Amino acid sequence: MASSVETLEFQAETRQLLRLVIHSIYSNKDIFLRELISNASDALDKLRLESLAGSTVGADTSDLHIALEVDREARTLTVRDNGIGMSRDDLVDLIGTIAKSGTAGLLEKIKESQDAAAAQSLIGQFGVGFYSAFMVADKVTLRTRRAGTDAGTQWESDGEGTYELQAVDGLPVGTSVTLHLKPVDGEDGLADYLAGWKIRQIVKQYSDFIRWPIRMAAEGAGSTGSDEDAAAEPAVETLNSMKALWARPRSEVTEAEYTEFYQQISHDWLAPAETIHMRAEGTFEYEALLFVPAQAPFDLFSRETKRGVQLYVKRVFIMDDCEALMPNYLRFVKGVVDAHDLSLNISREILQHDRQIQAVRRRLVKKVLGALKSVQANDAERYAKLWDQFGRALKEGLVEDPDNSQALLELLSLPSTHDTERPTTLRDYVERMKEGQDAIYYLTGETRATVENSPHMEAFTAKGYEVLVLSDPIDEIWADRIPAFDGHRFQSIAKGQVDLDEAAGEDEEAEAERTRREQDFAELLPWLTSALSEQVKQVRLSSRLTTSAACIVGDADDISPTLEKMFRATGQEMPPVRRTLELNPGHPLITALRTSYAADPANPALTEIAELVYGGALLAEGGDLPDPARFTRLLTTHLTRGL
Repeated sequence: MASSVETLEFQAETRQLLRLVIHSIYSNKDIFLRELISNASDALDKLRLESLAGSTVGADTSDLHIALEVDREARTLTVRDNGIGMSRDDLVDLIGTIAKSGTAGLLEKIKESQDAAAAQSLIGQFGVGFYSAFMVADKVTLRTRRAGTDAGTQWESDGEGTYELQAVDGLPVGTSVTLHLKPVDGEDGLADYLAGWKIRQIVKQYSDFIRWPIRMAAEGAGSTGSDEDAAAEPAVETLNSMKALWARPRSEVTEAEYTEFYQQISHDWLAPAETIHMRAEGTFEYEALLFVPAQAPFDLFSRETKRGVQLYVKRVFIMDDCEALMPNYLRFVKGVVDAHDLSLNISREILQHDRQIQAVRRRLVKKVLGALKSVQANDAERYAKLWDQFGRALKEGLVEDPDNSQALLELLSLPSTHDTERPTTLRDYVERMKEGQDAIYYLTGETRATVENSPHMEAFTAKGYEVLVLSDPIDEIWADRIPAFDGHRFQSIAKGQVDLDEAAGEDEEAEAERTRREQDFAELLPWLTSALSEQVKQVRLSSRLTTSAACIVGDADDISPTLEKMFRATGQEMPPVRRTLELNPGHPLITALRTSYAADPANPALTEIAELVYGGALLAEGGDLPDPARFTRLLTTHLTRGL
């Protein structure tokens, strides 16, 4: 038996908020069902907790569930649960007086935002998701009875200015929310939310892992209006899987289940290479289930590739590709993070600045890097395959994520002159370093062949020093930015002064030979520096050459020629970088040049020879000649003279 109806007015601010909810805030109207199912799930959780504590009277918890009921003739959709329910005061507090949730603050922020998308991101902060129902309904009827009480209450509103309350006898414990749906062909272009396929689609997308069964009459869900036996009891189907693997202890999940779930979320036909299952408890609780694929996706290095993991809140799907939870260099990682204390409608922008989310991200990154380190330590062959697929992406982390640079350095697998077949780790490189060597030597270039055949390599090869061969474009950037590993600095053998004799402990005879050569070339070097002043900043003798006549080196802070070329290819203007030309004092061409200069410093052919020496050094490192036609003409002329 129903009592008299009590009509109450919404506050002015609340009316404004309702209009925003209905017309502006939610761009995806499907989420109204997500919101209502989530509320129902919370009510079931609360009843179960209270029953365990013994604080509810006569509550039946034997079959807790959520039911969706469709009446196509009346155009209503009902979301029903047998959870904790609400009293009249609860209704007024939780639903009738939205202003308590901070309406004024929400309205102010919405006014400051410039578009509906920005406004949509704000609503979740104020706990008014229930009102998303008014996007699809022109009237909402809520009937509820709190566990442990006898009185039931009905709340009803059209979302315009008032709501009605009345006591109702005989209601079961729990809550039902009935939406009187707007016409499908209305001005908002609403979907048919009475269609079984549409309801299944929404539940599957947003609420598949809710722990409680979501049921619907199979006959009603697929109803097309055909004449069927109305007296027949409709079959009931459960719409959600309830299989939230991340919420179960790892010991209870089989590898087959992990693989099936991974393939479902990643659309990959292979099994994952590594599975990371974790749970965090404390001030901010969450579960995570992450996967490292066995094979890189085809669009791993595409600008359009989507990254991030799926975000759930209490098993309710929030968004795909949550970038705030995973850095760009780990974009190949797939999986799910289920947070317990976030709003359902939290936006990407809010996530990016949320301190708790940033703490979760830091822990997830450490877990992924730790898992890769474990594979590296225990299964070299499997790690080699993973590095082949994702190594280039991981190197990006050395530039993007300085907080984890040392962990990433440990993971590097780099080609070197020690073994042309197998790459090396930095840890192994350091263990092989020569006595007295304090730097990790490397050389970058466009290809491995270019690097290995570079004149800069000659002395290092001759004296048995190991050099890292770096030919990935990203190597040009990280190697220049990372200062050291395990206390050993990184040094490009194409930059700065490199004196291997000094590093190995130069003897008196070698020192005397060096002094003699410097005296022999005391006049030629200043002349060459002047003659090539437009191309180089200095000409000096080299200790890094054994067979080549010359090479070009940069200062310690200069960008490499390959990196300079990369910047120019992207349209960035780069100031010209003049580097140093180093000469091999023992090479016949250089000794002949010194002799010719000493005999006739005014000989014009010497300047042309100097240009050829510089051009040859430039070509040897894979550089581009500033004037190829002139270089070819000079080379032809002097070859002809020689013949």
